[in-house]
Amino acid sequence: MLAQHTPLLVTPTDATELGAVMVEPEAELSGAPVYAPEAAGVLLLLILLSPKEPKDK
Repeated sequence: MLAQHTPLLVTPTDATELGAVMVEPEAELSGAPVYAPEAAGVLLLLILLSPKEPKDK
């Protein structure tokens, strides 16, 4: 008996709540990182201005 059949019990209130969650709009702002092409220039500038490694004598 690996696969056991269980009936799905859904009440009308559950269906209503599920419908409300499915049509909920997305948040306008999120914490996800956003692509910013101008950041590449800033990173390149910081790399070029970083101090060089000292030479061994």
